[in-house]
Amino acid sequence: MKPIQPITMPKWGLAMEEGIVARWAVEEGAEIQAGQEIMDIETTKIANVFESPVAGVLRRKIVPNGDTVPVGALLGVVSEPEVPQTEIDSFVDEFLADFKPAEKGQSGPAPEAIDAGGQRLNHLRLGPDASSNETPLLLIHGFGADMTTWMFNQAALAEDRPVYAFDLPGHGGSSKAVPDGSVAALAATTVAYMDAAAIDRAHLVGHSLGAAIAVYVALIMPSRVTALTLIAPAGFGAEINGDFIHGFITESRARKLRLVIEMLVAKAETVTAEMVEDVLKFKRVDGAQAALRTIAAANFVGNQQRVANRDRLGELRIPIQIIWGTEDRILPASHGDTLPASIRVKRIAGAGHIPHMEKAAEVNALIKGVG
Repeated sequence: MKPIQPITMPKWGLAMEEGIVARWAVEEGAEIQAGQEIMDIETTKIANVFESPVAGVLRRKIVPNGDTVPVGALLGVVSEPEVPQTEIDSFVDEFLADFKPAEKGQSGPAPEAIDAGGQRLNHLRLGPDASSNETPLLLIHGFGADMTTWMFNQAALAEDRPVYAFDLPGHGGSSKAVPDGSVAALAATTVAYMDAAAIDRAHLVGHSLGAAIAVYVALIMPSRVTALTLIAPAGFGAEINGDFIHGFITESRARKLRLVIEMLVAKAETVTAEMVEDVLKFKRVDGAQAALRTIAAANFVGNQQRVANRDRLGELRIPIQIIWGTEDRILPASHGDTLPASIRVKRIAGAGHIPHMEKAAEVNALIKGVG
């Protein structure tokens, strides 16, 4: 263990430039473990807990509750208890003197447009080049989301392999024309995207409706899929929270839309005003509302799902894992019960429908452990 270790403001997603220390959950002098939740951080996208990257004694807090600091700024210092306070003070002084925040707008690689299957799709590739020996990951978001749902995952997963994410038709920065919103049609677009992005084979990671799409791709193109990670997957049971689907499409006032979006998470305070405003901005884009309605009509009716993948899982001969938040209010975690023993089901306490955002470190470790 290093004698003195810094805790710095993390970078969650390529666009993050600063964060607010909303609340420290530990006091100076406390013994902390790597992976322990030590503070709440709020960004323009989402509020979330921050897990300590290091273990030791929290010797000094640098940033108090409520302060906003840039990515990389020193938040606190951890060391063994025997390290003299004078060394802690010198470490802090030197760090603060040397620290230079990144210039505004320098947020790294940016999404690009790509033509796939007659659609103009918005996508982002991170990680090493094609010479990497590691199997690529392809991240497929769910209904009403976009590639930013992977803001806590893509960069972390791309440390040793290529990781691709794209906006499905009708979502994010992709074309809003959606003549067919069925899982079959969206799976065909996903395969076309793989062709356009030169992804020969990949471990598919899908969330919610994106998980149903991932399963369908594996069924129709088994040679292209090495493994599946399905997060809160659609298609594993009959029920779905129809109030969420209806409210997400129809609500145009921030106060009421916020209540709808809060259904996604275990803790309401996770949802920020900016997160709500981003959804409202997306729904004002020409064609976005029509696309959402087309996709919803093809896959959901009231409180029931039209898509069903559960009974076909036995056709697949690849590793499959399912990740579900125990407090999911959109698709009940009980849909993961009584599956074949070969399918690993991991339920994450304290998470709702988006555990990859609420408990990102745990989900990232599970994804890395497959294939």
